[in-house]
Amino acid sequence: MDAIPLVQVVIKGPVAVLTLAHPPANTLSLDTLDELATAFQRVLEDPTVRVVVITGVGRLFSAGADVSELAALKESSRGRFFARKGQTLCNLIESFPKPVIAAINGRFALGGGNELAMACHMRLAEESTELGNPEVRLGLMVGWGGSQRLPRLVGRGKALELLLTGARIGAREAERIGLVNRVVPDGSVLDKALAWAEEIASSSAPALAATIEAMNTGLREGQDPGLEMEARRFGMLCENEDWHEGTQAFLEKRRPSFKDQ
Repeated sequence: MDAIPLVQVVIKGPVAVLTLAHPPANTLSLDTLDELATAFQRVLEDPTVRVVVITGVGRLFSAGADVSELAALKESSRGRFFARKGQTLCNLIESFPKPVIAAINGRFALGGGNELAMACHMRLAEESTELGNPEVRLGLMVGWGGSQRLPRLVGRGKALELLLTGARIGAREAERIGLVNRVVPDGSVLDKALAWAEEIASSSAPALAATIEAMNTGLREGQDPGLEMEARRFGMLCENEDWHEGTQAFLEKRRPSFKDQ
């Protein structure tokens, strides 16, 4: 009998929906991380997919790493391997050339689940959802990029407050400080994310990828390298068919028909 997948992949037109399917908590075990990496490789190679949405099955997004796996870590080398494995996946998501939206559903996104959401390009959360990184309360620390991404999203002081107290915050507070982009009514986050994804997917895929790369370069390496990447990709795009189709469509007052070329 084939194993039940921990990550479900459904293609809906130009949008791929990746659903964490490890109920009841959708924990991010090492096997789940592997399946997520495989799913991202699959949608990267699918030319019909233009935007990716990540969500969780059931009543919550993800409770984070599998605590039983964390408890089994006894050696520094094994702990570093565990951290680097999660970091590698989150780095893959952050640098993914197709926009990635986290549709944070249900009761909460905690620990590694919150770090996974932070790696996505945009985040939607439901009204009743709580977010947080309680690792210090277990004698741990964030290990999948939270110490780097959270201050970039909400600022150093607020990030330290959240990471050092391990506090959970509600979706509205997360929106106020910039941890999530939008808050939507309970039960609607996937539909809202799909609508957002469809809107984004109507643009030229090379332009979307170039925008992501330029911004990531600046955040990672500083403003001057980011500006150089922006100019380089701007120049490359002007040789594309989509550039000329988009500008001509604007001049002719019609909708563009992009070919991703």
